[in-house]
Amino acid sequence: MKHPIRYRAEYWLARLLWTLFAALPVATASNFGAGLAVMLGRLPPLRRRADRNLRLAMPELDQHKRAAIISGVWQNLGRTLAELPHLENFTLTEGAPGQGEIQVVGAEKFIEQQDQVRGCLFFGGHLANWELMYLVAAKLDRPVHVVYRAANNPLIDGWLSQVRKGVSLSALAKGRTAARGILTALKQGDAVGMLVDQKMNDGIAVPFFGRPAMTAPALAELALRQDLAITPMRCERLAGAAFRVTFLDPLSHSETGDHAADVMALMSLVNNMLEDWIRARPEQWLWLHNRWPS
Repeated sequence: MKHPIRYRAEYWLARLLWTLFAALPVATASNFGAGLAVMLGRLPPLRRRADRNLRLAMPELDQHKRAAIISGVWQNLGRTLAELPHLENFTLTEGAPGQGEIQVVGAEKFIEQQDQVRGCLFFGGHLANWELMYLVAAKLDRPVHVVYRAANNPLIDGWLSQVRKGVSLSALAKGRTAARGILTALKQGDAVGMLVDQKMNDGIAVPFFGRPAMTAPALAELALRQDLAITPMRCERLAGAAFRVTFLDPLSHSETGDHAADVMALMSLVNNMLEDWIRARPEQWLWLHNRWPS
């Protein structure tokens, strides 16, 4: 490893926090994680990127509104990390969720698609606690293969990969290995879920908040080439550790003969939907990501 001492220190600190959060009730852990993350988010270098992203994406916001959103971003991130040890203890409900509960809307759409269609795609974004989306699928007895971005620290990445595998068919780190795994899963008739809101350097420039953003085209490429359904999955944090996950109607798409234009049209539709979700709850999106590099 390139930095073995640093990696090991980060890994054991993460395991220590995991043990601490696991020992607390989920609501208490979530609140504690929010407090810790807000303190960390006060460091200037970490705030500058989020502020820059907000200026680019939502220039109508004044300084006070941007500051409030950034504080919410850190709270949400801290809550998300603190909730990880409690994932498998979350329960599903159709009514208003309490702490440690997830209200599921449109579950019948998800189940019907899983039962009637061989091979399908689901997508979401880094909103609220995004790890809950594949957890909901598993608790509905329809687990999916999960595509994720590998953590920079290989020790933490290997550990979290095992956590994800516990509630999914498989966990596929983005790259060539994931590409092979996705194709194999789809050939088997399984469902694949992915988060599609992060920058991909060798992707395509698709409008996002009115600006070109390098976007991974894999979702559209797979859907068009293999005639697969694409179902949006939206995750919202309602209060503390109470959530709502919504399965929306599959996106309509067709082939015009111009494959590049079809991919652009479909990914533009995806980005527009993600933008609507983010605008509704901007404090729950990961504005810390370098989505629009200079």
